[in-house]
Amino acid sequence: MTGRRFAPLSVRPFGRLLTTYTVNEIGDAVGVVALAVLVYDRTEAVAPTAAIFLMAKFLPALIAPLLTARVDQLPLRRILPALYLLEAAAFGALGFIADSDFVLGLVLALALIDGTLAITGRGLTRGAVAAILQPAGLLREGNAMMNVGFAIASVGGAALAGLLIGTVGIGTALYVDAASFLVIAALLAATTNLPTVEVEREPFRERFRDGLRYARQHSPVRLLLIGQAVALVLFTLIIPIEIIYAKESLETTSAGYGVLLASWGAGIFLGSLLYLRVKNRSPWMLMIGSTVAIAIAYLGLAVAGTLLVACLISIVGGLGNGIQWIAVMTALQEQTARDYQARIAGLMESLGAAMPGVGYLLGGAIVALSNPRVAYAAAGAGLLLIVLAALPLRSRLEMTRPEPGFDSSGHPSGIALPETMGGRPEPAASHRER
Repeated sequence: MTGRRFAPLSVRPFGRLLTTYTVNEIGDAVGVVALAVLVYDRTEAVAPTAAIFLMAKFLPALIAPLLTARVDQLPLRRILPALYLLEAAAFGALGFIADSDFVLGLVLALALIDGTLAITGRGLTRGAVAAILQPAGLLREGNAMMNVGFAIASVGGAALAGLLIGTVGIGTALYVDAASFLVIAALLAATTNLPTVEVEREPFRERFRDGLRYARQHSPVRLLLIGQAVALVLFTLIIPIEIIYAKESLETTSAGYGVLLASWGAGIFLGSLLYLRVKNRSPWMLMIGSTVAIAIAYLGLAVAGTLLVACLISIVGGLGNGIQWIAVMTALQEQTARDYQARIAGLMESLGAAMPGVGYLLGGAIVALSNPRVAYAAAGAGLLLIVLAALPLRSRLEMTRPEPGFDSSGHPSGIALPETMGGRPEPAASHRER
């Protein structure tokens, strides 16, 4: 079992894709925190600080699918390093601005560029991972390992940002971030066995519309995307009011708030490890079970009376959090034809960046009208309603998966494996397994 769990590492170049994906997530977290601190320190105003999150997360989610449709027809060995080189340049420019004359408009523009590049890079990477692991029957194992990397980035990215800012300053922290993207670009440029593209070239607008049409017409894909979009709004509804919940509802300190966040983060990490053991279970059951765990946690937090109880409940919620996203992403990849992998994965990544903005607004509105406990209760109840709505849809969500080597019309297309690998991944040395 253990050997099978790590079998994707024997399928080249999964190890490098896993490394670059994780470093990208860490760099993204460090960059957003550093930029938020930079803007708040220079402006001492809430609106410009909030604008950073809008420009770095929400707006890129609207632009990235278009960019993905434009570049997913190009050789990965060229386009992925180019994307990361541009990210490195953006962070280098931001580091220069942090150490010299501050121009808010320029900072916001660079944040928008970097956010768009980051989402596009993640979508292309997900598509490449599906292309090399699905033929070997190791997609779930590979996604489980990527989920662990994501958990590490989620827990450690913000902490690393705080450490760098506190020890070397914001400018140097941004330069370090730029250097990490240079390393990613160099690593990918030196990777000779990335999947190659074998699709008929078409205008990117037509390709973008074709991807949306595929998502709309393919029932399992459509249901997964819509369900996850609504769930993401409810998942993130409580994020902007957690500090208010901690201080007013739990009557704890700033340190207590940090412990509460750390408890949820610890749960995410444990959930990502648990997924390694349960990933071969029905994706539908994993999605339902993990969503229920988060819903129960939110309902529990709505009535928790002490910090200790809230932290224990948060571990349970984080555990579900560590499984839910990757279970949905895996199910989505398994239901998607090869030619659409990068576009559909990019669309999911965009939803992951855009929907929280809606959740933040909704959570803030609920607290303005009532209190944080009501916001937690609303989020938990909403998630349970999603689960109830999904129960009758199991047969539609577990339809026969498309052949990985064919497009939606049944014609061979998509991403081919390198000729040096005989058109398929090298066999795993052993067998097995957000």
